[in-house]
Amino acid sequence: MACIPTLNPPKTLGTITSSSSYSPQNISSFSSPAKTHFKTTQISHKFPNFSIVMATKQQEHEPNLNVLTNSDRRDEVIIAAKRSISNCLSETNLHLNIPALKSKTRGKVRDIYDGGDYLVLVTTDRQSAFDRVLASIPFKGQVLNDTSLWWFNQTQHIAPNAIIAVPDQNVTIAKKCSVFPVEFVVRGYVTGSTDTSLWTVYKNGARNYCGNVLPEGMVKNERLPTNIITPTTKAADHDVPISPDEIVQQGLMSQADYDEASSKALRLFEYGQRVALEHGVILVDTKYEFGKGPDGSVLLIDEVHTPDSSRYWLAHSYESRFQNGLEPENVDKEFLRLWFKNHCNPYEDEVLPDAPEDLVTELAWRYIFLFETITRSRFQIPKTTEPIHDRITRNVSKALSLIQN
Repeated sequence: MACIPTLNPPKTLGTITSSSSYSPQNISSFSSPAKTHFKTTQISHKFPNFSIVMATKQQEHEPNLNVLTNSDRRDEVIIAAKRSISNCLSETNLHLNIPALKSKTRGKVRDIYDGGDYLVLVTTDRQSAFDRVLASIPFKGQVLNDTSLWWFNQTQHIAPNAIIAVPDQNVTIAKKCSVFPVEFVVRGYVTGSTDTSLWTVYKNGARNYCGNVLPEGMVKNERLPTNIITPTTKAADHDVPISPDEIVQQGLMSQADYDEASSKALRLFEYGQRVALEHGVILVDTKYEFGKGPDGSVLLIDEVHTPDSSRYWLAHSYESRFQNGLEPENVDKEFLRLWFKNHCNPYEDEVLPDAPEDLVTELAWRYIFLFETITRSRFQIPKTTEPIHDRITRNVSKALSLIQN
């Protein structure tokens, strides 16, 4: 089992930051009069220079398409995203400048560095779908890191995680663990547009998928009778659907480990759905990854409920649109997936067309919209002109020196 996983930032209600870094801003004017209060706590006596900025959510808020497509906040983010397209974080090489980092593993979105007892996980702005990189999206790495940290903190009562510190907007430092080579894809609805989506396989006649018996007569975007897990193997170039029995038979996980991880995955999803719905959005499906810590405990790793790993719909219009045969109003990368499907064969074409600038900046806004809607905190758009890679190198060097001392 691999020792260097694709770990993603564990969730903390905000971010673990050094005194010189940032924290989410109070959201006072975002689409509602909601107020958010913050309290700061030390992450541990071992790392006194790091703290968790925690947001206390107040007031119910139901986002709507008008806010998503026409608001002052959207205009602000779109303008900032256009200015930042040339400064996206598409690649990192921290190991060339930080002696403590031994090697680099490049994932679809994250660059993972071996720091001895720790992993340094850099969330880049790379946008992936169809098992390949499609574009770079301004602020994406930062908002994914922020989103995961918030959810990791919210879900510690369900699943422990391996997070040590977050020294930079795009970076999480985590304990090493042995990663299970299985992704736990949890679904609440029959939907999707990719070849492995539940709607595609259902439309093609599958009624037993990854060990789940699916009822007859379902239509696209319909809610399943119960949430289900459709696991996939973490293959190098693409993910392959697999059943729980096959996972155990192939030695990918023991039965006990699979049972524990799958139970945590379903509980995490149910909790995520409840929290999302309280904030006016539907968590449709998502994926989780788990690993084993040095003490044998099953840890939640990678990202949690981000718009990269999850599908979200606006709740207030779902039922009426479903009854009228219309697609739900989505708040994720589905519209970018569909653009590529309509303009090329993203699975087979060697070279893909460039994503239009308006789609790139719209996706940047949607990721920020979702973060601000769920967390009730204001995403901090970077103001500095300093290259992102230089900032990350400086902050990671400082963090590692503190941790190792």
